[in-house]
Amino acid sequence: MTKAVVASKSPFSKTVEKDKTYAWCSCGLSQSQPLCDGSHTSTDLRPVMFKATSDGMVNFCGCKQSKKSPLCDGSHADIA
Repeated sequence: MTKAVVASKSPFSKTVEKDKTYAWCSCGLSQSQPLCDGSHTSTDLRPVMFKATSDGMVNFCGCKQSKKSPLCDGSHADIA
Protein backbone atom coordinates (compact mmCIF):
# COMPACT_ATOMS: atom_id res chain seq x y z
CA MET A 1 0.00 0.00 0.00
CA THR A 2 1.21 3.47 -0.89
CA LYS A 3 1.86 5.86 1.98
CA ALA A 4 0.40 9.33 1.56
CA VAL A 5 2.75 12.30 1.22
CA VAL A 6 2.30 15.04 3.82
CA ALA A 7 1.09 17.99 1.74
CA SER A 8 0.94 20.38 4.69
CA LYS A 9 1.44 20.26 8.46
CA SER A 10 -1.68 22.36 8.85
CA PRO A 11 -5.23 22.08 7.51
CA PHE A 12 -6.45 23.62 4.28
CA SER A 13 -9.40 25.93 4.95
CA LYS A 14 -11.81 25.97 2.04
CA THR A 15 -15.21 27.54 1.50
CA VAL A 16 -17.71 24.88 0.43
CA GLU A 17 -21.23 25.05 -0.98
CA LYS A 18 -24.14 23.07 0.44
CA ASP A 19 -24.91 19.86 -1.49
CA LYS A 20 -21.77 20.16 -3.63
CA THR A 21 -19.42 17.15 -3.68
CA TYR A 22 -15.66 17.63 -3.40
CA ALA A 23 -12.89 15.09 -4.09
CA TRP A 24 -10.29 15.40 -1.32
CA CYS A 25 -6.76 14.38 -2.23
CA SER A 26 -5.74 11.44 -0.04
CA CYS A 27 -2.31 10.83 -1.62
CA GLY A 28 -0.78 14.26 -0.99
CA LEU A 29 0.52 14.59 -4.57
CA SER A 30 -2.14 16.94 -5.98
CA GLN A 31 -1.00 20.38 -7.09
CA SER A 32 -4.56 21.57 -6.30
CA GLN A 33 -4.51 20.83 -2.55
CA PRO A 34 -6.66 19.97 -0.76
CA LEU A 35 -8.61 18.72 -3.77
CA CYS A 36 -7.71 15.91 -6.15
CA ASP A 37 -6.17 16.68 -9.55
CA GLY A 38 -5.63 13.06 -10.61
CA SER A 39 -2.00 12.80 -9.46
CA HIS A 40 -2.84 9.64 -7.50
CA THR A 41 -2.74 7.48 -10.65
CA SER A 42 0.80 6.33 -9.77
CA THR A 43 -0.44 5.12 -6.35
CA ASP A 44 -3.10 2.79 -5.00
CA LEU A 45 -4.72 5.70 -3.14
CA ARG A 46 -7.94 7.30 -4.34
CA PRO A 47 -9.70 10.57 -3.49
CA VAL A 48 -12.24 10.70 -0.68
CA MET A 49 -15.56 12.20 -1.65
CA PHE A 50 -17.02 14.87 0.66
CA LYS A 51 -20.54 16.26 0.27
CA ALA A 52 -21.04 19.58 2.03
CA THR A 53 -24.09 19.70 4.29
CA SER A 54 -24.03 23.49 4.52
CA ASP A 55 -22.36 26.56 3.05
CA GLY A 56 -19.28 27.66 4.93
CA MET A 57 -15.65 27.04 5.79
CA VAL A 58 -14.28 23.51 6.17
CA ASN A 59 -10.82 22.49 7.39
CA PHE A 60 -9.61 19.72 5.10
CA CYS A 61 -6.72 17.58 6.35
CA GLY A 62 -3.37 18.60 4.89
CA CYS A 63 -1.14 15.98 6.51
CA LYS A 64 -3.22 13.07 5.12
CA GLN A 65 -3.07 11.32 8.53
CA SER A 66 -6.49 12.32 9.90
CA LYS A 67 -8.67 9.55 11.29
CA LYS A 68 -11.66 11.71 10.28
CA SER A 69 -10.57 12.26 6.68
CA PRO A 70 -11.18 14.28 4.70
CA LEU A 71 -11.52 16.65 7.64
CA CYS A 72 -8.72 17.71 9.95
CA ASP A 73 -8.62 16.05 13.38
CA GLY A 74 -5.36 17.64 14.57
CA SER A 75 -3.14 14.67 13.61
CA HIS A 76 -0.66 17.11 12.05
CA ALA A 77 0.44 18.05 15.59
CA ASP A 78 2.08 14.61 15.90
CA ILE A 79 4.16 14.84 12.72
CA ALA A 80 7.86 15.47 13.25
